[in-house]
Amino acid sequence: MNLLSKSRTGNQAAAAVPQRAAESATAGAHSRVSNGLKDFLWLLSDVEHGHLLDLGPVSQSTVSFFTAKNFKVYTEDVLRSWKSHLNAEEERMRRAPAGTEAAMDLASLAQSFLDANLSYPDETFHAVLAWDVFDYLEGELLPRVVSKLYSMMRPGGVLLACFHSKTPEQFHRYCVVDGQTLDLAPAAAPVMPQRAFQNRELLNLFSAFRSSKTFVGRDQLREGLFTK
Repeated sequence: MNLLSKSRTGNQAAAAVPQRAAESATAGAHSRVSNGLKDFLWLLSDVEHGHLLDLGPVSQSTVSFFTAKNFKVYTEDVLRSWKSHLNAEEERMRRAPAGTEAAMDLASLAQSFLDANLSYPDETFHAVLAWDVFDYLEGELLPRVVSKLYSMMRPGGVLLACFHSKTPEQFHRYCVVDGQTLDLAPAAAPVMPQRAFQNRELLNLFSAFRSSKTFVGRDQLREGLFTK
């Protein structure tokens, strides 16, 4: 199946679409209706035996949901891995002999992280669940991760991400409850949030993608759907 034929948005970024639906009656206290997830699944509806990458902590609910749709699910907790990478660098600097040049520049640190993580061949994935990872990645790492994900996605592949309209006060773990519902469970943040994106910044960051579409929620969270 050619995923390119499923795009609804064309080559230009689509206007933001309001999320008008109320929370599901069966949703939990931290659940939200996700029109982004609904469109994400529609774009993947013809994929058989697909490959999906989840960039958050392992969620049994998400894994079960997509394996039931014959997807092979890979999980890389990018933020926790990045925190571990930073801790290892701090320890290296602490152990360096006095008077030696121990510091690594941020660009090299970001590249060394990618040399050890997200190690998948090009065009492996039909889909990526990025959640709000991009709000937390440091400046030198952010464009490198987006570029790496782009290369790992198949033509026509789709990436779903969330963006806070202001600096979040609480970190959440995301999991898929059903075809249009996400659960956001409060958790300790592995790293501090770095930014709240403006629309132009998002367009620039994902400019390599063929199309994009955003969904504006009432909870200060936007969803972005990006098609390669």
